[in-house]
Amino acid sequence: MEIRKVIIIGSGPAGLTAALYAARANLKPLVLAGLTYGGQLMITSEVENFPGFPQGIMGPELMQNMIEQSERFGAEIVYEDVSKVDFSKKPFTVWTGEKEYQSESVIIATGASSMWLGLPSEERLRGKGISSCATCDGFFFKEKEIIVVGGGDAAMEEASYLTKFAKKVNVLVRTDKLRASQIMIDRALANPKITIENNKTVEEFLGSEKLSSVKIKDAVSNQIEERAIEGAFIAIGHKPNTEVFKGQIELDAKGYIVPVDQTKTNVPGVFVAGDVRDYRYRQAITASGMGCMAAMDMEKYIGMDHG
Repeated sequence: MEIRKVIIIGSGPAGLTAALYAARANLKPLVLAGLTYGGQLMITSEVENFPGFPQGIMGPELMQNMIEQSERFGAEIVYEDVSKVDFSKKPFTVWTGEKEYQSESVIIATGASSMWLGLPSEERLRGKGISSCATCDGFFFKEKEIIVVGGGDAAMEEASYLTKFAKKVNVLVRTDKLRASQIMIDRALANPKITIENNKTVEEFLGSEKLSSVKIKDAVSNQIEERAIEGAFIAIGHKPNTEVFKGQIELDAKGYIVPVDQTKTNVPGVFVAGDVRDYRYRQAITASGMGCMAAMDMEKYIGMDHG
């Protein structure tokens, strides 16, 4: 079996920037992009804060550009999901189902996924009025009253975006305090279509074919009211995509990969970049920056005599 110099797992901004740098270093990286490639930006419409695009750029277009750029320099991109890894011995082994790949080094850039409330009614009505992506689904709620569940920047961003379509957006915050940054709170409060409601939780989503109403509980009075709501957007955070790495690499209590000295992990030769280790910034540009750092650290590791 061919032993690669590097395998990159993941194909968001972190993975593809790492691929670009590794390819330009003539290391012919193999990118295991996953069946749903491109990371969180594939479910983002317009990206306005990625440097170099003064008019903004669509998320999927930006990711397509990154794919083409890394391929131009010799990166090989395979659209398969990683099912298992073995980091206990060199060369490292990575499986996608029955297929097996080996390499001298690995860069993990698997990102993080949206979290859900975990209600049975939420699962039943997901995609039928309940979503975790305003930019994907906001269009379907023109002139409707909707709710956004969450109190962080993501919730404020979703709410602001949804006012383009909805007639009213109620943000339900579990506690009496928003976690969002001040600029995002100010923007939401300044929008006449947005109402922020503290100490509110969702008890149940109702509807047969699609969402028709929501039972909302007030944490202070314990009263439950049912409201006619046709759209609900869940924005309560993210979960790192690290299931496949359990027992192979050091993870923190929330499942994020623990970095050792920037992009290195506790396994020499395995590097990490992007939202799979970064729960603080979670931006495309910071993920890209880390992808660059991981590739450079990996290149230095490969060049050293570490046998």
